Amino acid sequence: MSAAWHEFDAVIFDLDGVIVDSEPLHQLGFQRLFQELELDPSVADDWHRFVGTSDRHVLVELLAGRNVGRSLEALLDRKAALFLELLREKEPVYPAIPGLVEALARRYPLAVASGSLRTAVDGALELKGLKRFFRATVSVQDVARGKPAPDLYLRAAALLGVDPRRSVAIEDSVAGVTAAKAAGLRAIALPNTTPAEMLRGANADAVVSDYAQVVALLIG
Repeated sequence: MSAAWHEFDAVIFDLDGVIVDSEPLHQLGFQRLFQELELDPSVADDWHRFVGTSDRHVLVELLAGRNVGRSLEALLDRKAALFLELLREKEPVYPAIPGLVEALARRYPLAVASGSLRTAVDGALELKGLKRFFRATVSVQDVARGKPAPDLYLRAAALLGVDPRRSVAIEDSVAGVTAAKAAGLRAIALPNTTPAEMLRGANADAVVSDYAQVVALLIG
């Protein structure tokens, strides 16, 4: 592996699809919400197009032209509550993550830059005692724009006090890789939710097949 991969000042993780296998839970949360609204839950079946985006974006897209009698903010709050219930029930932390973040935290300051709501970020990092390894966390509510805009990564780097150009992102989606690259970070991508060829097409600097390869790149 190139020595250049060892010359970073920080590592910034995406959350959904990287730390927790939560995309299916987000989809299920929306399906349950639509059932409560007496809408066809199959509108959330084509989930791939929403991977890496925000709950607000999903609702705006799927409810376009529909008046469901509840405000967007109320719908976001309800979906967040449904997701948090699923998160605590399933505890979907990828098995390799606890060891990976502990090892990386010995060498780098770590942060999370997530398109999810603050409740989801905090709830996920409560699992397996992960929160103690991250010096900063940024949710979509902390910035003006979610991914693929660079705001989340720029904010995370600022909170860590590092130059984003000397930081690396760990991502799983095209929107996430695009956001990281736009912020100046290098991007390692895992094909957990998105095909490897699509991640390469988004200009990920490295597409790895598993977490052991992340360790090999960043620690050696």
